[in-house]
Formats: sequence, C-alpha cells, structure tokens
Amino acid sequence: MAMKHIHIPMQEISHILLDMDGTLLDLYFDDYFWGHHVPEKYAEKHSISFGSAKEILLAKYKSHEKTLNWCDIDFWSKELYLDIPSLKEEINHLIDVHPHVFDFLNLMREQGKKIYLLTNAHVKAVEIKFRKTHIGKYFDEVLSSFHVGHPKENLKFWHKAEEKLKFDKERSLFIDDTEDVLITAKEYGIRHLLFKAKASSMSEPKKTEHFPVIHDFRELM
Repeated sequence: MAMKHIHIPMQEISHILLDMDGTLLDLYFDDYFWGHHVPEKYAEKHSISFGSAKEILLAKYKSHEKTLNWCDIDFWSKELYLDIPSLKEEINHLIDVHPHVFDFLNLMREQGKKIYLLTNAHVKAVEIKFRKTHIGKYFDEVLSSFHVGHPKENLKFWHKAEEKLKFDKERSLFIDDTEDVLITAKEYGIRHLLFKAKASSMSEPKKTEHFPVIHDFRELM
C-alpha cells in the first residue's frame, strides 16, 4: 500500500484532526441513505417511480454541493418534505466504523495527542452517529461546519477552526476522504495531510494525485 512510502513523524504531531464520514465511518451508510433510502421515500410520497425520484434528487443535491445546505439535514427535511433525521434512524444499523479506527484513536490518546473531529456533517447527524458508534468519547472537541458557518472547503472554516481549537498548524495531522477539503487545508497551512482512499466498504478506493494516501488506519500504527 502507498503508506509504506509515507513518513508521518508521529512523534512530532501534537494534534490529530479527523473528518468523520468516509474517513472514520464507512461512507456506505451515507451513499445508501441519499442514493437509495431517500429516493425511495420521495417516490412513495409523490407517487412517482424510484428512477424519476432519483433523477430529481440528484439534480437537487448537485445544486447545493460545497455549501452548508449540502449537509444540512434540516434544510433537506424542508426541501423534500421528509423527516430526514427519522429516516436516518430507520437504517441506523448501517452506520459503522472503519476497521482499526478505535485502535488508532486509543493509541493517539495513549500518546497524549489532542484529537479533534472536523466535519461538514450537521450537528443532528453527528449525534445520530455518535449514539450508534460511541465514537464521540475519543474526541477532545467536535467542530461542525454548522458551528462556524462555513464548510471545510472554505478557507474561513480553517481560520475559525484554529481560533477555536488552538491547534498548531506545523504539528497537526489532518485526514480526510475529500480532496477539495485537503486542498483548502493545505492552502491554509496544515503541514501533514493524508487522503483516506477507502471511504466506503462497498466501493473501490478513491484516487488522488495530490496527497499521500492511506486505505486503513492500521497503516499509521
């Protein structure tokens, strides 16, 4: 795996900054939820075919990419006339943590590193996933884009994140499965960046030409 050639000086790292969906948690839940479960319910509500519902919804999703609306489940509840949090709870058995994530988080805590969750996910979505996985106890702080008013793809997010969390850019490691987010983090000055290629257990690993890659957290241990 590519990680064999990557040398993150873990002894120099004081802050671990982690994305949630796709990085720590299996993105299969979100892919299935937005790609199948919501279209299915939308089709039922409007008495249209699943295919028509999916086509309509994909266009709606695309029009809000890289904005706070994209991850705002209250916005989507109003937009689609569906109770999005309740629909998430209906299939919460699909919420799962990637392999070796807990081992990695335990090791980082043992080494005295500060662990921060930096997510675009809506606060209600974070709560649903924390209840199911119990991963929340590992974080010193949780920062959602909804706390700061900007998604992680926006430089303003990073200014506010540093102001709030007081991490050291030079001694921080940030891991995310979205290349655009990593590009912004690099522009802001986060020194150590990793691309989590295996975001969903049901999909092929994603590729990047810009960042060192990990597929599994075991590679960092």
